[in-house]
Amino acid sequence: MVKEPRAGRVKTRLGRSIGMTRAAWWYRHQTARLLRRLQDPRWSLVLAVSPDHEGLQSRVWPGHLPRLPQGEGDLGERMARMLRSTSGPTVLIGSDIPDIRCKQIRASFDALGQAPSVIGPAPDGGFWQDGLRHTARAPVNLFKGVRWSHAQTLADTLPTLQQPVARVETLSDVDEARDLIQRA
Repeated sequence: MVKEPRAGRVKTRLGRSIGMTRAAWWYRHQTARLLRRLQDPRWSLVLAVSPDHEGLQSRVWPGHLPRLPQGEGDLGERMARMLRSTSGPTVLIGSDIPDIRCKQIRASFDALGQAPSVIGPAPDGGFWQDGLRHTARAPVNLFKGVRWSHAQTLADTLPTLQQPVARVETLSDVDEARDLIQRA
């Protein structure tokens, strides 16, 4: 899931500390590195873009990668829409997690071989990825009632996923300047 890297429209919490232009620059380059790292013949990379029209035509992201519009709604509605728009096992990842490597994606798909849902926790109470084995069977209440950007985001999400939910490695995302400082 990616956003068009425009100052003031992406990584705004980070931007309040380091400036909106710097935050957009960081996001653009972080996401480009992530996309290069995750190219692997074992899976297909698809960009879920926002805003829809701008993201579908953007020259920022690699042109060879297919794109799907995220559509309207809160993060949960957009993620549920993206999961339901695919077939077969699907893993959604955030684009602001610098430590994602192919091994974490492989572990997520492996987990979907054992459980109908998978989630990758984040230390701040959220998550860096979620996935479903059978996207056509996504629960009706998928991501309903989740408090986003909150210490209880993961706890709110777990009951909306198909049970049991496999957990994979905990990874940190970058939301604020202190997240970048901790990485240095």
